[in-house]
Amino acid sequence: MDDGDEGYALATTEPYDAIVLDIMLPGRDGLSILKNLRKQKNAVPVILLTARSELDERLEGLNLGADDYMTKPFYIEELVARLRTVVRRASGESTHLLKVSDLHMDLVQHSVHRAKEEIQLSMREFSLLEYFMRSPGRVLSRMQICEHVWNYSFDPDTNLVDVYIQRLRKKIDHEFECKLIETVRGVGYRIKGEPNG
Repeated sequence: MDDGDEGYALATTEPYDAIVLDIMLPGRDGLSILKNLRKQKNAVPVILLTARSELDERLEGLNLGADDYMTKPFYIEELVARLRTVVRRASGESTHLLKVSDLHMDLVQHSVHRAKEEIQLSMREFSLLEYFMRSPGRVLSRMQICEHVWNYSFDPDTNLVDVYIQRLRKKIDHEFECKLIETVRGVGYRIKGEPNG
């Protein structure tokens, strides 16, 4: 696809499970495409991509009916995970329950259970575990974790991530034979297991 006009033509004539829409398209821009799709009662899930992180632009996109947005640059794995989420939501499948192995997270109740045992987590620990559970098996670097969970640039001298991983391990893995949180030496951390497995 070369420009927004071609993108709009495809979006209105072809069936899609979801659309990834760049706001800064040449020709017809992403926001006007989204606006017109929603005017036509087209409910296809849309994730907006933007190079800018201004709140007004993001709010405009969400108010026009975007299901999610991502600011460039981004990790392709995160885009894929978000696409899965919006497609599941559109199909009516529950998106507030995450499951990896015998670990369960309820995003609405803000609760975590492992093998029926409730685990109490702080807000930050919960956010960190949610990040892992949304991409099981994927190795997450300290930089990715810091930017996603704490929303600021990674300081190579900080051991903040390692401290929180230690806390999480004590709560999630300590009492269990099968350890879910794994260190990948020199790279980062991951949670082992299959989603909904």
